[in-house]
Amino acid sequence: MNYRTRILGTGMGLPKGVMKNSDFESFLETSDEWIKTRTGIKTRHIANPELGESTLSLCILAAKQALEKSGVKGSELDLIIVGTVTPESVMPTTANSLQAALGASKAFTFDMQAACSGFVYALSIADLYIRSGKVKKALIVGAETLSTLVNWKDRSTAVLFADGAGATVLERTEDEDHCVIDTELHSDGSFSNILNIPHGYAKVPPHSGRYRHDEHTIHMQGSEVFKIACRNMVEVTHSILEKNNMKKEEIDFCIFHQANLRIIDMCLKSLGMGRDKTWINVDKYGNTSAATLPICLHEAWEAGAVKPGDNILMATFGGGVTWGSALLRL
Repeated sequence: MNYRTRILGTGMGLPKGVMKNSDFESFLETSDEWIKTRTGIKTRHIANPELGESTLSLCILAAKQALEKSGVKGSELDLIIVGTVTPESVMPTTANSLQAALGASKAFTFDMQAACSGFVYALSIADLYIRSGKVKKALIVGAETLSTLVNWKDRSTAVLFADGAGATVLERTEDEDHCVIDTELHSDGSFSNILNIPHGYAKVPPHSGRYRHDEHTIHMQGSEVFKIACRNMVEVTHSILEKNNMKKEEIDFCIFHQANLRIIDMCLKSLGMGRDKTWINVDKYGNTSAATLPICLHEAWEAGAVKPGDNILMATFGGGVTWGSALLRL
């Protein structure tokens, strides 16, 4: 059988607390205008552990919404993948805990790390399992609480990163008019120094005498990330279109990783498209890493900006470095 993967439904989960640009002015040398001009960000959502908000709680919110929209029960799922660099715990995995919360007892589950590219990586893996015939229904989630990895004294990163989750339910189909057309994944560890977390885990564990809490935070060389992210997302966009014998004019809608408004505009310019052909929410949510693409897809679908039959292109870039693209026919 020529199995394909269809997107049945989407969902999203955000913390209740909203942090404005002006809130940084009390403890950082910055301003609302400085942040907006350089990033396009105005607000972001930050998880509050005292309210029970965590990576898992956001996953549950997004997943339940996606399942409800899809008309699928947790017990029907065969696979759950959570893309995250801020797992609820290392063991059990966030996906294990999400499985229990959803009553998805027959699903096999795992977390995966690809930084901001986590959702596209998870989509690609789930698509391969579904095409193989081993999986009928799958749930993929991109979720982060990056506020737990932010150095709040570093204005170059503190204003960028935030918390959220996006989920997508997938189903096996033979309908090539509504399916995942293709995915393309890349990585290059030689650039790991431009966006990384130096301490923590096995390299410099918390119990080590060399461990420093301020090194267990996101470190970024902003100008280098900007250049490489723009170049790689543009290149992978052209690559996946060429491999599938598609022209950019056949793309109805684009969704780019929500890291920086200037990066998004650069990608749109390379395709000769305006902002009316994309979804932008970096101004509201900041950079939620693996959650940005599924949140954008959910909002665009709910708003009617994308509709069944549309050709949708996704492109992303993340630390490590990783990058990738996906072509979908909703």
